[in-house]
Amino acid sequence: MTIKIVTDSSVELTPAEIKQYDIRIVPLNIIIDGQNYVDGRDITKAGFMGKMAAAKALPTTSQPAIGDFLTVYDELGQAGNQILSIHMTENLSGTVNAARQAGVISTSDVTVVDSGSIDRGLAFQVLAAAKMAQDGAEIPAILKQLAAIRDRTKVYLAVSTLANLVKGGRVGRVTGLVSSFLNIKVVLELTLDGLHVVAKGRGQKTLTKFVDEQVTALSQLPNVASIGIPYAGDEAVAQQVGRDLRAVLPEVPIVVTPTSPIVATHTGPGAFAIIYYTEPE
Repeated sequence: MTIKIVTDSSVELTPAEIKQYDIRIVPLNIIIDGQNYVDGRDITKAGFMGKMAAAKALPTTSQPAIGDFLTVYDELGQAGNQILSIHMTENLSGTVNAARQAGVISTSDVTVVDSGSIDRGLAFQVLAAAKMAQDGAEIPAILKQLAAIRDRTKVYLAVSTLANLVKGGRVGRVTGLVSSFLNIKVVLELTLDGLHVVAKGRGQKTLTKFVDEQVTALSQLPNVASIGIPYAGDEAVAQQVGRDLRAVLPEVPIVVTPTSPIVATHTGPGAFAIIYYTEPE
């Protein structure tokens, strides 16, 4: 029985990866000044940052409807496929719960997974599942591997402005932030418990120090499997981070790419992340 992989549009996958592994992506929605855009169909990464900058109010996001998942599950299941549906952390979105409800309703064989991550961190699990499925692995073995990747994934987010996090309601979930200090630079870590502050300060040196520390720390890890550097708007900074990491980890795959509009809505312009996972020693 073939296993089909489904995820949501907060994931950071390259077009080649999506095509190679036949991954189905259920899009979230973005609302800009009252107009709804389906992520990836009505609005692209390239066009979103300009629209957000020109918007009268901060864009908002909404999870896919249960019916959106149900349509995909029923379609894939009609051919006798099993479905493994892997989604962004429940700490940031209700998407995985909508997927779970659709999985219960669907007549297809659906297994839903909360990745505990987002963006390229979510992609690490999606790609591992897709590769294992193509190699003939069964659901229990894949789930075991996904849990191992989840537990060995680190997600660090560098934010240049707190405005979007505050307006989007995410700052209330972030331990240690004072929402009135919107001009500070903040580094957050996403864990299974949510977002946590690991560094903050008023100057760009806060983020520079964070990058330097990460480059040093990663250079000393012998088992880094993959690194993602998604960014919201400022490509030059993200590309420099990529060059710094490639200099010390030349054999490790490093993907530098714009983040999804879903993530950029909440991080705001100028944000970037360092996301990686390690193999067991």
